[in-house]
Amino acid sequence: MPRLVGAVQTTQAEQITTFNASGTLTTQPQTTAIEYLVVAGGGSGGAQANGGGGGGGAGGFRTGTNNPVSGNSPYPVTVGGGGATASAPTAGNAGSDSVLGTPVPITSTGGGYGGQQNPPATPGDGNVGGSGGSGGGGGASNVRDNKGLGNTPPTSPSQGNPGGKGIGDFTFFGVGGGGGGASQAGDAGSFPAATESLDGGDGSPSTISGSDVTYAGGGGGSGYYFGSPPPAQQKASGDGGAGGGGKGGADGAGGIPGGSNNNGTPGTVNLGGGGGGAGPVSGAGGSGVVIVKEAATASASGVWDMNALYDNVKAGTWTNA
Repeated sequence: MPRLVGAVQTTQAEQITTFNASGTLTTQPQTTAIEYLVVAGGGSGGAQANGGGGGGGAGGFRTGTNNPVSGNSPYPVTVGGGGATASAPTAGNAGSDSVLGTPVPITSTGGGYGGQQNPPATPGDGNVGGSGGSGGGGGASNVRDNKGLGNTPPTSPSQGNPGGKGIGDFTFFGVGGGGGGASQAGDAGSFPAATESLDGGDGSPSTISGSDVTYAGGGGGSGYYFGSPPPAQQKASGDGGAGGGGKGGADGAGGIPGGSNNNGTPGTVNLGGGGGGAGPVSGAGGSGVVIVKEAATASASGVWDMNALYDNVKAGTWTNA
């Protein structure tokens, strides 16, 4: 009787593994390549008592398919933490990298920190937003373009975007820029603060987990306006970008409506969002996440007679793999 090669003999189910903290990925026996999402920790916002702190940049966002691995093998996974809060008057803190340690490793860079306000007499570097996966927003400044750069170091496709520039004259107003997000730059500070957007940049969506989730939004900036001509005594706080960005806070001193001592809101845990600029205390960055998908497989081996071939084709279990 004729003998034919090919029929399902062994199978492997699809498997999705989510790392909300560092650990080890052990692949299934038949896995030869994986799909992945690697998001780093977001940076925290800058802090300034009157407002004027920049929003933290989102953690780097990297996703792809066909990353080669060996079956039944361990690979280290590092999930980056978010940058810690900052108290006025200081810049924020950068987020930490996330790393998928496969033979072709994937590293997403932590988000840049938000800058603090610095008056012209002491420009320093404290008002410059930090560069990273996405850049932090610059603190209030009239000195230079002080936004943090995104996609640093560069990857292709890009892992993030720059933050927004901060502005200020330190007599009437000071406005921090929004942190950059995975799909959009942070808003630049503008005048008057309360009538303009200081929002963090939006993040990017992914369905690798089985749900449609947006990751890596930038933190909102913060601002104030103390001047006597209209619009007088206003404050502003930018919204966090979609994907876990924290809202900015702004101080209510000097008769500014809406209260005082508004702290920045933290970025969302395991979304890699940037923290909001402050206010007295900035929002912390959100921690990152690593998600790996192993595809379902079916392998064929051995020799089969025509009856077995017919039965498998009819049942839909025949494969030429």
